[in-house]
Amino acid sequence: MHLPDNPEPGSSQRSSARALALPRQWQPALGWRVADGRQWLSQAWSRELEQRRLFPWTAVCYGAGILLFFQAEGKPALWAPVCGLVAFAVLAIALRAHLPALAVCIGFAMVFAGFTTGAIRTRAVDAPILRRIVIGSFSGFIEAVEDRPDGKRLLVRVGDLKGVTEADRPVLVRVSVRRNDPLVAGQFITGNARLLPPPQPAWPGGYDFGRDAYFRGIGGVGSVLGTVRIIDPPTLAPLRFRLGAAVDEARNVLTQRIASAIGGPAGGVGAALVTGKRGLIPEPTNDVLRAAGIYHIVSISGLHMVLAAGTFFWLARAFLSLFPTLALLWPIKKLAAVIAMAGALGYCVFSGSDVATVRSLLMTLVMFGAVLVDRPAVSVRNLAISALIVLAREPESLLGPSFQMSFAAVAALSAFMPLLQRRAPNGRPTGLIDRGLRFVGGHAMGLVTTTLIATVATAPFSAYHFQTLNPYGLVGNAVALPLVSLVVMPAAVLGVLAFPFGLDRPIWQMMGAAVAQVLDIATWVGGFGGSTLVVPALGLGAVALLSLALLIAVLAASSLRWLALMPAAIGMAFAATPMRADLYIDRDGQGAAIRGRDGALTFVGKTSAFVAEQWLKADGDARDPDDASLHGGSRCDPAGCVVDVPDGHSVAFVLNASAFAEDCRRAEIVITRLKAPSTCKALLVLDRETLAARGATTLRLGAAAIAIRSVHKGDETVARLAPSPQPPGAAAPARVRALPERDLPDADPPDGEVSSGEPD
Repeated sequence: MHLPDNPEPGSSQRSSARALALPRQWQPALGWRVADGRQWLSQAWSRELEQRRLFPWTAVCYGAGILLFFQAEGKPALWAPVCGLVAFAVLAIALRAHLPALAVCIGFAMVFAGFTTGAIRTRAVDAPILRRIVIGSFSGFIEAVEDRPDGKRLLVRVGDLKGVTEADRPVLVRVSVRRNDPLVAGQFITGNARLLPPPQPAWPGGYDFGRDAYFRGIGGVGSVLGTVRIIDPPTLAPLRFRLGAAVDEARNVLTQRIASAIGGPAGGVGAALVTGKRGLIPEPTNDVLRAAGIYHIVSISGLHMVLAAGTFFWLARAFLSLFPTLALLWPIKKLAAVIAMAGALGYCVFSGSDVATVRSLLMTLVMFGAVLVDRPAVSVRNLAISALIVLAREPESLLGPSFQMSFAAVAALSAFMPLLQRRAPNGRPTGLIDRGLRFVGGHAMGLVTTTLIATVATAPFSAYHFQTLNPYGLVGNAVALPLVSLVVMPAAVLGVLAFPFGLDRPIWQMMGAAVAQVLDIATWVGGFGGSTLVVPALGLGAVALLSLALLIAVLAASSLRWLALMPAAIGMAFAATPMRADLYIDRDGQGAAIRGRDGALTFVGKTSAFVAEQWLKADGDARDPDDASLHGGSRCDPAGCVVDVPDGHSVAFVLNASAFAEDCRRAEIVITRLKAPSTCKALLVLDRETLAARGATTLRLGAAAIAIRSVHKGDETVARLAPSPQPPGAAAPARVRALPERDLPDADPPDGEVSSGEPD
């Protein structure tokens, strides 16, 4: 051990005592490890400061504050996070001479800033939301139109809605029209519609359509009943609305032109790549793209924005280089960057300015802005700036898969690609063939490597949000993306430029040929066995740990990145042992999925195909919603069903009030869309009133307690009773009861209720 030159009295005796307490062979090793650990931390800290890697953590702290806001109950006060932000900002100024304290104060200030942003954003978008089903006449301006194979989908700014007061009337509603009427954005329409509140998650932790609708200002969804009439508006629409309607109509015109020029499924995909309108893509084509792991190409995001802006940048720089005076006297690279930024902005506006598109635009603007100030275009620091801008504008995007997956992929590429580009000196290639092989091989290896890095970085979020993994996505992306990058997107830019001159059809047809090849590749890759793996939904703990591991790995510039192995290993362990729910119950009691004695889910009641698909994916079950085996583990009669669970208890699903007397006596859990009698003695009763307060609910049956998780109530537990013993080999009693015809349950839900399903 290292001893001080001037030890204090008694120090040598204490050192000797420690030495005597340890075996001789451990003394030098232990002393070296402690000293080496301190030196390693000191060097790592110096490296982080040298590379200015503390700044990206401000975006992480900002995002943590946003997550805390969305975990809060009710409507948090605005003054509390503002006070916290001000307090830590003042502390940061006071402690600016002490770097560690300054960093901590800035981190806490950013947490409070993120919380404040969430509170401000929620108040800014607050608008009425329907609380019940409304059937009646409505009128309003069409804000956006999306063509679909079976009709149109309209976004309508409501002017009047019968049966709803002005204070409760939603600002925007989204409705489906089953007819191909000549409707365009900007028209004022009237008709009858069936509207309902935006759907809640199909299960606690599932995708929340209602939250997305809230932040988009959509207060109701539904469908039009009958015909839609175009009438004269009572007032002139605002200028901003008229401009938006004109852009949307131009997008629809170009969508139809591209689709007609290309034809078939490739036409729908090609149109979506340019205008962002995906309604013309057939669902089988969507399934093929998902199976191949390349569905992201039809959602205008970072890839498309970078390719479009890069095409503008290359064309502008090549054109300006033709003029020697400009090339010698002007910074044509910066001029091309400005043109690329303008082109990216136009592409964003014309493609609909969706959340993912705007986020990609901001990232692209930051990247080309770095070119203007002579900084590296792609860096972790620029990515952190982009994240701060995006989250300040739309903090709710942090909860969505688009933000998480795109930033995870770009962050991983920004951090790891410089390491992969370090090549050992191996001599310069001499021959033309040698240089060509080196060029092709290097680019092929780079494409495979970048695809692999992006796939690994986004896999946890794909498993969490979609419960699917595409193991052959590496093959699909490696083969398809060169076509998209080198042919499809440049052709898209040229086609848009040629469209006003009427010379665009040959360009669209050339692009369509490349898109058709991409679809062929997707069909080939999707045909591999196991191309789509359904995995159980990851828990929040697993996702949080894997996200932390990714952040440490990509943000650390020193050997501190190896610390990411610990949360990664624990997160993978959690992911490998998911905690599946044993019961899934629809928000209105229309249907349920119960784990039977064979360990598989058994469906009872009437569950929509969409909700059934969400439950099966969350459980890691690859069966289709129409699989006959889903209903094989229950004993049913016209009054309801009973399912025996693995531990000997039973769960009753009641359809008719006459079944309560028996089921409340024999079943541990009773589920019903009816109002259960107060005399029901079952341990847990989930009836219409209970589910209205809880929303969609899941149960986990433990040995001693039932863990309840619901959309609105959070987590609860109920102690269990021991199951009543049955004689060995005793058969389960038959459940057949003759009911008079008047007691049979109705085929339709009772008034005021609706089955959960995919929003129209």
